[in-house]
Amino acid sequence: MEVEIGEIVSIVRAIDSESILTPKIMEAIVRSVMEAVEAREQHNKRIRGEQRITLGVSHELEEYE
Repeated sequence: MEVEIGEIVSIVRAIDSESILTPKIMEAIVRSVMEAVEAREQHNKRIRGEQRITLGVSHELEEYE
């Protein structure tokens, strides 16, 4: 699986450096990142849809003027 992350800023603190590398913890981190990326993509998709609607209404109003 290929994962590309644009820009993420985060602070990670671990008391036990070995525990942060367990497969279970790594899966949780990857799952969280994937959910955040998906949420960002969905947000951007909604914004693009709203912009298309706004542009369409704007053009219709210009036609009536």
